[in-house]
Amino acid sequence: MAMIRLLKPLEYYHRKYGSWQYGLNKLYLLMEKQHNRGQEAAGIASVKLDAEPGTEYIFRERALGAGAIQELFAEVQNSYRKYSQHDLSDPFFAKKELPFAGELYVGHLRYSTTGKSGISYVHPFLTRNNWKVKNLLLCGNFNMTNVDEMFDELVQQGQHPRLYTDTFIMLETLGHYLTQDVQRIYDKYRSDGLSGLEMNARTEEELDLPDIIRKSSKKWDGGYAICGMTGSGDAFSFRDPNGIRPAFYYTDDEIVVTASERPVIQTVMDVDADDVKELDPGRAIVVKKNGDIIFSQIQPPGPKKSCSFERIYFSRGSDKDIYRERKKLGEQLVEPILKAVDYDLENTVFSFIPNTAEVAFFGMMDGLEKYLTERKKELIKNAGPSINPGELDRILSLKIRQEKVAVKDIKLRTFIAQDTDRDDLATHVYDITYGSIRPYRDNLVVIDDSIVRGTTLRQSIIKILDRLHPKKIIIGSSSPQVRFPDCYGIDMSRMNEFIAFKAAVELLKETGRFSVIEQVYQKSLAQKDLPKEQIINYVKDIYAPFSDEEITRVIARLLTPSNIRAEVEIVYQSIDGLHQACPEHLGDWYFSGDYPTPGGNKVVNKAFIHYMEGKNYRESV
Repeated sequence: MAMIRLLKPLEYYHRKYGSWQYGLNKLYLLMEKQHNRGQEAAGIASVKLDAEPGTEYIFRERALGAGAIQELFAEVQNSYRKYSQHDLSDPFFAKKELPFAGELYVGHLRYSTTGKSGISYVHPFLTRNNWKVKNLLLCGNFNMTNVDEMFDELVQQGQHPRLYTDTFIMLETLGHYLTQDVQRIYDKYRSDGLSGLEMNARTEEELDLPDIIRKSSKKWDGGYAICGMTGSGDAFSFRDPNGIRPAFYYTDDEIVVTASERPVIQTVMDVDADDVKELDPGRAIVVKKNGDIIFSQIQPPGPKKSCSFERIYFSRGSDKDIYRERKKLGEQLVEPILKAVDYDLENTVFSFIPNTAEVAFFGMMDGLEKYLTERKKELIKNAGPSINPGELDRILSLKIRQEKVAVKDIKLRTFIAQDTDRDDLATHVYDITYGSIRPYRDNLVVIDDSIVRGTTLRQSIIKILDRLHPKKIIIGSSSPQVRFPDCYGIDMSRMNEFIAFKAAVELLKETGRFSVIEQVYQKSLAQKDLPKEQIINYVKDIYAPFSDEEITRVIARLLTPSNIRAEVEIVYQSIDGLHQACPEHLGDWYFSGDYPTPGGNKVVNKAFIHYMEGKNYRESV
C-alpha cells in the first residue's frame, strides 16, 4: 500500500519540481518499488481539496493483471491527451479540470490470500455520499480473523452489508462511525442557525478521525495496516495493535508518505533510513484537511509480533535491517550444513535457489569463510614451524567453492499460483548450470528461503540438481518448518499443504500413535463454536511427540522423488535462530503455532477440522 498527502498547493510543486504531477509521479514510484512477482491487480485513487460544487473530486481506477500499475497510470495519462500542452502545464487548470490532479493519493497492489479474484475485490474500496465528508476510500494490507463477528455487528446495527469480505466490512464499519460523528457535529451546531456551507466547514474541521477509527476497530482481530481518505480531505494510516503487518511513514513540510516498506520511501523520497519512521502498533497517523498531522494511539499496543515472514521472504531485501537479518539467517545454518557434509569443504559446492535466497546465501558464505579461516590457522599451527612449502600452499589455497547452480527461468510464485496450475508450473521454474560440479564426487548444498509445501523442491529442484550427479544434495532452509496456517495476510491456509504437517502425520502412523489425530479432531470439534478467546490450538499435539530432526528426516524422504540417485538431506533454521536473526520481528505463529490474537487459534482449529473432513479449500474466516 502507499499513501501521499501533499501539504502545499499544486502550483508549489509545479514551481519547485517542474510539474504539478509531483504527487502522482511519487505514487507511481511507490507502487512500482513495491511491485513483486505474483501481483494480480492494483488500484489508485485521488481526492481534490476544495473542489467547486458540480465538479468531481474523487477519482479511482482499478485494473487486473501483472501489468496493472502501468495500465492504471497509462489510463490517467490518456485522459489528458485531449488537452493542449499549455493547459497541461498549468497547475490551476489541472486543479480545476483534470482527474487525479489532487492533493491526496492512495495506491494498492493486490496479492490475493483468499482465493477470491475479480475487480470487485481490488482496493481501494470506495463508499459514495453527497456529503463530501461522508465519502470514504480504504485500502490496506491485512486479513481479519473474525469477519463473522464484524459482519454480525453491522447487521445488529441495522445495516445490510453487500459483501462478506473483511475489506468491505471494515469500510462499512468505518463509514458507519464516520456518519455518526458527522451527526454528532451537526447536532452540536444545528441550533446555531448555520448555513449548509458553514455547517460543512465546521464538520470538516471537527471531524474526529482517531475516535472514528477507535470505535470501528475495537472488535477487529487480525493483522492489518490500512490507509484511508475522506472526500473532504482527511487522510489516515493505522496499524494493528501487535504490529503484525508493516507500515512506515515520512513527513516534512511538503508531504506525508506512508507505505508498507521502508526502503521504498527512502528511494522515492531520496531520504536516509533514519528519516523514515515505523508506525507504532495500534497507532494512527492522521492528516487533517488543513494539513495538521496528528499521531493517535487508537488501540492499546499488545506484545509486538511483527511478521517474520516479511523479513525472510516478502519484503524487499534492500532494507538495511532486512539485508542484515537475511545474512544472519544464512550464517546460522553453517554448523548444521558442515555437519551434513561431514566438514568436507574440498568436495562441496555451495549455491542458492534464486532469487530471494541470495542474501541468505551471502550470509552462509561469510560464515563458511570464517570457519575456513579458523580451520587454516589450526592446520598451520598443527603442522609446526617445519611445515614444507607445498603443504603450506595447499592449506592456503583451500577455499569455499560456490557456483550459480540453479537458474530461474520465469518469474513465478508457485507459492500463490492457482491450485490447478501450481504443480505443472513448478516443474518448469528452474534450470541448472551444467558442469558446475564434479559428478559423483562433490556434495551440493543449496540454500532456500523457506519450504512450505515442498512442491517446487519435489517436482523441480531436486530432480534438476540430481542431473548434475552430486554425491549428496543438502537443501538448507533459512526459515524454520512451516507447521501452521497463516491468517494475517500470507497464502498459507490449509493443513494438508504443509510438508511439515504431512511428515508429522506420517510419523504418527509409523510409530503407532495415529490415534493422536483423532484425539485432536475431537478436541477441535468440541470447541469450534466457542468464542475465539476460549479456543486452544490443539494441533500442536500432532507435532509434540517428535523432535525437529525427526520431522525433518521424514520431510526429506517425502520430498525426494523415487528415481533420485543422490542422497538428499534437509537442514532447517531453528525458531531460536530466527529470533536471534530478527529480534524485532517475533511473529512466528506459522512455525510455532503461537498466534498473537485469539482469532488465530480459531483459524487453525477450523483449518484442522476441514482437513479431517476432507474440505480442501482455502480457510474462510
